[in-house]
Order: sequence, then C-alpha cells, then structure tokens
Amino acid sequence: MLREFLVKTSIFSFIVFLAIGFSSCGNIASEAKSVYVAPIVNQDSIDAVLKEIDAVTKTKKLEEIYQKRIQFGFNGCVLIAQRGQVLYKKAVGYTSFKTKQPLQINTAFQLASASKPFTAVAILMLMERGKLNLSDKVNQYIQGFPYPDITIQMLLSHRSGLNNYVYFGEPFCTDDKCYKGKPYDNDAVIEIINESKPATYCPPNKKFGYCNTNYILLASIVEKVSGLKFADFMRKNIFVPLQMNNTWIHTSVSKTLERNIALGHTIMGKIDDNTYADEVVGDKGVYSTIDDLFKWDQALYSDKILKQETLEKAFTGYSNEHRGSRNYGLGWRILNHGHGKKDVYHNGWWHGYNITFFRRPSDEITVIILSNKNNKSAYLISDILAVVGKDYNDSDTEIDM
Repeated sequence: MLREFLVKTSIFSFIVFLAIGFSSCGNIASEAKSVYVAPIVNQDSIDAVLKEIDAVTKTKKLEEIYQKRIQFGFNGCVLIAQRGQVLYKKAVGYTSFKTKQPLQINTAFQLASASKPFTAVAILMLMERGKLNLSDKVNQYIQGFPYPDITIQMLLSHRSGLNNYVYFGEPFCTDDKCYKGKPYDNDAVIEIINESKPATYCPPNKKFGYCNTNYILLASIVEKVSGLKFADFMRKNIFVPLQMNNTWIHTSVSKTLERNIALGHTIMGKIDDNTYADEVVGDKGVYSTIDDLFKWDQALYSDKILKQETLEKAFTGYSNEHRGSRNYGLGWRILNHGHGKKDVYHNGWWHGYNITFFRRPSDEITVIILSNKNNKSAYLISDILAVVGKDYNDSDTEIDM
C-alpha cells in the first residue's frame, strides 16, 4: 500500500517514484505538470518543501482520518494539499450504487454552490476589462428588472434582498419541471421575476441574505456583457486557460455528451432523480474534478485569472452588521481568525452532491472534498486542518454550507 510505502521510504524516493508514472487513486504528492502553479524549478526545491511541511507524517494521518470516514459511508473524491504539494488524494466508492461503477480521480461532480466563485470571477474579469462596474444597477443589463436599486456588487455579496428562485419559481413550473413548455432555466427565472415581481425580504443592501437568485442574475449579466453563452464564456476564459479539461457548465447540450460523471445519491444510496431547476446555472451548474479544482486553486495564487488586488477585494467581507468571524466577500465565504489569518471557501449541496472547496491562503492549505452521496462528513474539516496546519482551536472551524 502507498501509505506503507510513504512510511518506509524517503521523501526524495517518493517523488521519484511518482515521476516515473505511478498514478494510483490513493495518496499522492504534487502532479506539477498538470497543475498551473508558479513552478518550483528543481527537484531539490520540491524535496525541501515536502520535508519542511512533514509530508510523509501528514499523509499517513490523513489516510487514517479517511479510513474512518469510509467506514461511516463516505463516497467520493478528496484532495488535500499544502504549498502546492498534494498530500492526499483518493477516490472511493461508486459513481452509481446501482451499477457499482467505481469512482475515478477524473470523475466529475456537480459542484452545486461551490460554482458561485466561478461566476463571481467571471464578473470580476469583465470589471477588470472595463466592461462593467460593480456599482452598476442590474437593470442596466437585464431589461425590465423590477428592482431599480439593486447593484451588481449587492448580487455578488448577497445583499440584494431578493428571495430564492427555487421557491418563488416552483408554482410556475409544470409537473415535468418546465416553464411554459420550455426548460426552467435562467431566462425563465428572469421572466418570472419581471412579470410576477416576487416580494423581497428586505430593502437592497440592508443586510446579508444568502440567495441563489443573485448568482443566476450574475450569469445572465455575463452573457449580456460578453455576448457569449455563459458556458462558452467560462470555457474560453477560465477552463481552457487553466487546462481544466474535465470541467464544464451544465447545459441541455452537455447533458447529452458522454461524460465520466458521479450521480448524486440520497443518504440511503438511492439515485437522487430530482431534476427541478437543474437547467438554472450561475448559482450552481459547474461540473469538475478534484485535479481540475486544484488547478483552479493554484491559479488563484497568481495573476493568471485575476489581478491579486482584485482577488483581495473578493476575499474581503462586506456584511458587517453582525459581529463575528464569519462573513461573505464577492463570491466567497470567509472565516476570519484575525492577525491576517482567514479562510476563503465555498461549500455546496444539490440533489445528492456534497461539496467542500476550502483555501487557507496564509498557510497555502487546500481541501477539496467531492461527495455524491449525502453525508455530512464532506463538510467536516477541523480534523484535517489539525493535521495539515493549525485549527486555531476555533469552534468556528467547521464551515458553512
């Protein structure tokens, strides 16, 4: 087993072993050739980093954590890294409990709300290119939008006061989950908003209120400004540049393609066949793998996608009416530990998928957990952080959905 190999073998030998082609679904070190990072120029530097972070010991402890979670029903893929080096990577369980097809490292999962940072980055890209301002009113881009005081920044930071389309749209959808005989998609949601003017729960910018409607509007703004379909914009501007070859936005077309996809399951292991609102994207809808998400994570340390000053704005909390360490930036949840230490992350849940995408930039720690069977262990990371870095002995370490 690789865990035994790690214990018995020097770090240098471990890296050489990987370099000659080992590709197990178990614990592995960095796959630098497939990941966008500021490159470490030589093997000695890699060895020094692995020794400094005590990679062998951490990998062994992470394996022990996940062996216990597997016993309690974890089904999915996980990747844990520090300073650009993968400490632990594993695929366990099935894409479908019915067919018993095994999960693979390159199996794609619906990211649910962990898709929101991608949508936010698309908007911030357009801002950097001078195509829009965050202070712009939404009705500048969406004709007939009935709430004149809501801005793009309010959508990004969940301060619009809008209600959730998942709920106000349901009465307008037929039994086959369609709206007026068409897919219940972003255009349908906007039509319902413009025609029925759903009540808001508070005035714009009054307070934080997490709401999926904000992000479907942002995806539609990306389309209006760029002239591209949202899926095409994301592919051209993010997925292709980062070589995220197994990542895409769900569309009715992508659904027909042959894909290596993990199907979402209930806690009892039954396929979650609820398709209501699956065609709505921006708030969800990204499919990706742990390796592709690690490329995404590493790119956020560079200027490859956005300038660092823009990312700093994204990683700043804008909802300060309630005191506490938790906040929300521009597409990211934030857990602020003080003294410049903060976590930026986003979780997700949708139709049988449980997702964690967690970053601690100060320590360059990454935790990516993709599960396709309802299981709360996908969100439990304090024990992982206690191994990889420092958990700050903080009761807030466990992260929000």
